[in-house]
Amino acid sequence: MMRAVWNGVVLAETPRTIRLEGNHYFPPDSVYSEYFGDSPSKTLCPWKGVARYHNIILGDDIGPDLAWRYPHPSPLALRIKNHVAFGGQVTIDGTREPAAERGPVRGLLARLGARRT
Repeated sequence: MMRAVWNGVVLAETPRTIRLEGNHYFPPDSVYSEYFGDSPSKTLCPWKGVARYHNIILGDDIGPDLAWRYPHPSPLALRIKNHVAFGGQVTIDGTREPAAERGPVRGLLARLGARRT
């Protein structure tokens, strides 16, 4: 189980994340939204699109812009649509569970003994 933790509080947990550019993207239904507040901050990634940021709010502790998501990603990044990633102050721990199914090409390559390099 993968977990995102800040100040001892679990912000998100899921068996699988999408790992992209060094960040774990948590599915929208794995995030505890009660800890998230909107932020006016946005950034533009040339290939993912516009990221919207969220503040993490735990009582009086506020972590500005500690989480972000891509609500309208570019076609190249559709698989992370609305998935949430976290900044460096948030600890990501746990072990990703293996995928339940493989896509047809990966499954065929695995059966043929091909390996990614």
